[in-house]
Amino acid sequence: MADPLPQDPANRTRRSRPFHVADAIKDWVVERGLQPGDRLPGEAELIERFGMSKGTIREAMRLLQAQGLVETKTGPGGGSFVGEVTRERATALLGNYFYFRDVTIDDIYQLRIALEPMLAARLAGHLSEAQLAELEAIMEDYARPAADAEEERRQHVASLRFHARLSDFGDNALLGFFIGFMAQILTDLTVYKRLYTSPNHDLWEKGRRHQTDLIAALRHGDGARAREIMQSHMEMARDLMEAQQAEVLKRFIAE
Repeated sequence: MADPLPQDPANRTRRSRPFHVADAIKDWVVERGLQPGDRLPGEAELIERFGMSKGTIREAMRLLQAQGLVETKTGPGGGSFVGEVTRERATALLGNYFYFRDVTIDDIYQLRIALEPMLAARLAGHLSEAQLAELEAIMEDYARPAADAEEERRQHVASLRFHARLSDFGDNALLGFFIGFMAQILTDLTVYKRLYTSPNHDLWEKGRRHQTDLIAALRHGDGARAREIMQSHMEMARDLMEAQQAEVLKRFIAE
């Protein structure tokens, strides 16, 4: 027996049948509590279940594949399976959404200053020695002052990895995702109109000291100190971006 499709007349005039079928399949997956890797019904069963043509079912499945919610495998044991949207795909889709909006460096740092000190305070005393060691290993990529502007740029990207990795360690998935997303934007889509003629060793030293002190506060479970250090670090980073006249490029993000 065919499952009914949504009956909102106004909405049906705006969206095609494949979109409605794709939504119905998603609802069906949720209702049954299916997990990534679980097998989906075959094409013939979907045609019967939703009362739609082969072409409509195939187009609906293509839409779900494009969203990363369905994976298709060929060969023995092949078929269609529930997919899991990767962080990389979600980041690319969100970044491409913001391509059509005027996002500025100031916009990004308003959020970083609000969110990253909160994350640091939440993580204090809750990171394992292995996680803290991983952060310290990232810092080895900028253990010495840069020799030129290009190396300074590479070190800046490495320091953003520090923040992105820190965001992975929290138990708040939304907080971690958005902090990691902003680090990705700054890594992939930031251009500097005014680079220093020679590396700024004073800023390098202050930045490393911030991160070294932050790791110490995280290790000792001092949430207030971790928040304070991250707040100062974010404000210094914002001032650096302003001094270098950083801008967000108009470019799509690759998945």
